[in-house]
Amino acid sequence: MNAMGSIADVPGIRVGHAENKEALTGCTVVLAGEGMVCGVDVRGSAPGTRETDLLAPVNAVEEVHAVVLSGGSAFGLQAATGAMDYLEEQGKGLETGYAHVPIVPSAILYDLSVGDASVRPDREMGYRACQAADVHVPVGNVGAGCGATVGKALGMDRAMKAGLGTASVRLPDGLIVGAIVAVNAYGHVVDPATGKILAGPRGEDGTILDSVQLMRRSGKEQNAFPGMNTTIGVVATNAKLSKTRATKVAQMAHDGLARTTFPAHTMLDGDTLFALAGGEIQASVDLVGALAANVVAEAIVQGVTSATGVKGLPAAGDL
Repeated sequence: MNAMGSIADVPGIRVGHAENKEALTGCTVVLAGEGMVCGVDVRGSAPGTRETDLLAPVNAVEEVHAVVLSGGSAFGLQAATGAMDYLEEQGKGLETGYAHVPIVPSAILYDLSVGDASVRPDREMGYRACQAADVHVPVGNVGAGCGATVGKALGMDRAMKAGLGTASVRLPDGLIVGAIVAVNAYGHVVDPATGKILAGPRGEDGTILDSVQLMRRSGKEQNAFPGMNTTIGVVATNAKLSKTRATKVAQMAHDGLARTTFPAHTMLDGDTLFALAGGEIQASVDLVGALAANVVAEAIVQGVTSATGVKGLPAAGDL
């Protein structure tokens, strides 16, 4: 798959990471360009989110100023407050007459089962991620992907390390669609181009196994607690879309998750994708959504293949 490009190829988008490499947790901030609308689609049944109700097409606020992806389970939602602090200092936000109120939706993943569970992304880490924002986007064990893992059907001892990936596509007419994803799934991840399992639960001999087959054999959920997983990401485009159509793009983008992750959208995952749109390129929402699914799939593959192993959890490159 083509893993060239990043979400920051979309004009106005900048990405910043902050993490604690020892505690294996972190956050990623996607700073939005001027006038960007945002939609969201939550498909997993154990989500941890902030400001997603605001993004419903029937609700008032149109523009957002950043999206925060964070580790730390629900504790990690604090990182969005740090992004608000940073944006307020920059004079960014919804003008209310009394203050500029930055609109910062956020979603979290569960990484407390690796590293130090007492350390979580907080307000200070979210602020630092904004300070680091750039058009150059590091991948792998960074930001929200710092503590990400996949393949938990046989427990954490048999899981594998994953991380954060990004990808983009540019068409001859100037349309750009990009994605950034932190890959922390209960299931295993495949390369949709080949069907090869890249990372997942490991058998006693080290073979990477099929999560769905393991679930069929056991007949029950292996993971005791919902929400101890979750793949989260952001899609962005320079297409001119309404908030309603950005929401449709977020929905279609989940197809990329379903092509790569088995099973996806489970009771144990809080899979959530945001879609930012702002620009003057006229494009069909169906085309943008189809491209969004493609770049989400590419970003997920890169998030797995760019990760490095930690503390007994090998990554795809280690095998």
